[in-house]
Amino acid sequence: MRWGTAAVVAAAAVGAGAAAVLVIGRRASERMVSPGSGPGAGTALQESGPLLVQSVATGRVTFTRRPESLRRGRWAVEWADGGHAVVEEILHSDQRGVTRRLVRADRGTLTPGTEVRFTPRVLLGDPAEALGLPFTEIGARGELGTFPAWYLEGKRGTWVILVHGTEADRQQTLPVLPLLERLGLPVLAVTYRGDAGAPASPDGLSHFGATEWRDVESAVRLALDRGAGRVILYGWSLGATMALHTAARSAWARTISGLILDSPVLDLPASARREAARAGFRGAAAELGALAAEGRTGVDLADFSRLVEGADLHVPTLVLHSPSDRTAPFGAAQRLAAARPQLVNLQTFPGGEHAALWNSAPDHYTELLRRWLTPLL
Repeated sequence: MRWGTAAVVAAAAVGAGAAAVLVIGRRASERMVSPGSGPGAGTALQESGPLLVQSVATGRVTFTRRPESLRRGRWAVEWADGGHAVVEEILHSDQRGVTRRLVRADRGTLTPGTEVRFTPRVLLGDPAEALGLPFTEIGARGELGTFPAWYLEGKRGTWVILVHGTEADRQQTLPVLPLLERLGLPVLAVTYRGDAGAPASPDGLSHFGATEWRDVESAVRLALDRGAGRVILYGWSLGATMALHTAARSAWARTISGLILDSPVLDLPASARREAARAGFRGAAAELGALAAEGRTGVDLADFSRLVEGADLHVPTLVLHSPSDRTAPFGAAQRLAAARPQLVNLQTFPGGEHAALWNSAPDHYTELLRRWLTPLL
């Protein structure tokens, strides 16, 4: 199975020449196959363009009116020299600007004229720095070496393994830690090949979860070795895809009791084409980039399709997704839910951004998690 069509490639070859086609395809594939990037690239893709701070007052800040400053929910704003603040609901909006509640400015000082970017990174640092939650830095031994993980203790026998998306890091998991701590669930927030501090991929490429899932499996083994009776896998973006791979392929799959998939990448060809377009390639060039990515990584699309169609799904699965996701097509999540309705609970976040659903509705997101997790405890 191929990501593009022979007609597209042939037309491009006639128009540009075979050598040029290869060059175009390789360039278009670079972002897809680079570790820490690729289809479903975590939170970095959700950064806005620059906006200006128009005014600052006690508990409020006014920004340039842009779609990003009008996002509902809780967001961070970041600026040069490490500045970081958190804003919430919109207090006033007109054609001149958007005023939001200022929750805190924890790094640097917001002043009128400051150029900022909206990002989902509301919490920064490790669990102790960001939330005051005690944790231990431990390592899961995998086939390539040792993969760092944050371990948070809990009283229950079911552990939760958190898998961040690409172009993100373990900080992406921080917003859900308070709920998991209240539920008494031990937690491992893990890394995988290509992450900072973790072993590199042998060929230097991302494989869209097709090899990285084995690093998640090493975390499952670690949890079992430390006394876990069952595990729940919880992933964002391609981290969610890795969770699916692990539940279907791991020798320890029988110990997995549930999956939570936030913005999962389920239609890899479509996501790859969107990623190529985001990098500036369109039409045939985007198709060529997807084809080149397939060839360079050796991903088996037939096997991937079986996985995301739910053929090997055997545990309750919560899918959190946005119909307006610009990276991972929502239709693929709908198809998975329709194929396995007894197991898959699809919850939608209208207007939400890819892998930043919590930001769009923090309280609603947390309550959905609580209700879904409680019967599995």
